[in-house]
Amino acid sequence: MTADATLTSKGQTTIPKEIRDSLNMKAGDRMTFTLMPDATVVMRVKSKSITDLAGALYKKGRKAIPVEQLSR
Repeated sequence: MTADATLTSKGQTTIPKEIRDSLNMKAGDRMTFTLMPDATVVMRVKSKSITDLAGALYKKGRKAIPVEQLSR
């Protein structure tokens, strides 16, 4: 997904609505910006807690893996 935005004279911009909607962003969400060596900027939403991720990797028919085995 690609969307354009404009930088204001105060260095501010608005994240395009389709991007905010796709990321389920809301007022107060925090972000981290990382500048890559090739001048690409990576933005990550920091509003997610570990409990928000519960079940995100669940796939029907697969058994759960105990935490102790995850580092193997």
